[in-house]
Formats: sequence, structure tokens, C-alpha cells
Amino acid sequence: MNMNWHCGFKNDKESNMLIHDDIFSWEGWGGELKLASGKCRLRIFDLRKGDTKGLSHLRTVIVIVSDVPESGMSIKSCAGHLATTIAEDFHIDSARMLFVEYYPAVTYGEDGKNTIPERYEAVEFTWVENKAIQPKWRTLKAPLLENVGGMMGIV
Repeated sequence: MNMNWHCGFKNDKESNMLIHDDIFSWEGWGGELKLASGKCRLRIFDLRKGDTKGLSHLRTVIVIVSDVPESGMSIKSCAGHLATTIAEDFHIDSARMLFVEYYPAVTYGEDGKNTIPERYEAVEFTWVENKAIQPKWRTLKAPLLENVGGMMGIV
């Protein structure tokens, strides 16, 4: 199985928007058992740090999470807990955050002849007492898909 990670930028203003790009670990719940603890690749982009071209954005922070092989939990299975933890840890206003799950293309099979294409899924939450609940997934579509993919340097 081959997963490709890219994060290239066209210019310095674009790279300035990337304020975090690292493996992020989150604590689970359940006391000492730490149920649902995991890791993901986390990228946070702050659109206010880029070239806005006079535009203002309703959601100024784009959070992109991706599964990593060393995690015992998937990002999809812990989406609400993960979004809550990221908003708290990075002091992000949940009303200004776009939460996106990124799944890179995966090749498999004999000689890598088969491919599962990459995909981006935006996740909308209901926020209650600063907790993300009731996730709803939707496939990211143009033009937002091109903007998000462009920030990551892969579309």
C-alpha cells in the first residue's frame, strides 16, 4: 500500500497560512483506559495570513486531518472528539473553523494496478457547550476543493 503526502506552496504568502503541520496525538476518554486515544496528521491553515485579495472569509481557519498508520483509531471514528480537542488546544473559534478529513490516494494490488482516489470530506458539527457532536460528512466540491487542495499543493 502506498500513500503519498504532499504539502507544497506556490509562494511565501501561501506558506505563511500554514500554522501547523505535524502528527497530533489526542487523549481519549474513560480515565486510565484512555479509550479512543489516537494520532493523526494535522494541518492548520489561517486564511488571514495569506493574500486575501480584499476578500473576507466566514471560516478563517481550515483544519485538515489525515489518518496515520501508527494510530489505533481512525479520524472518522473520533471526528467530534478530535474537532473538540483541536479547537481547545489551538484556541480556534469553532464557528470560524472548517474541519476537513483528507484521505490520500492509495494504490494496491499486483504491481499497484488498482487505485482508490484521494478524497476530501468536510465535516459539519453541532457545537454544544464547546463540544462537537452529530458530525455530518459531505464530499468537498469545487471551488472549495481546489482552494483546499491548492493550499496543500496537490490539486
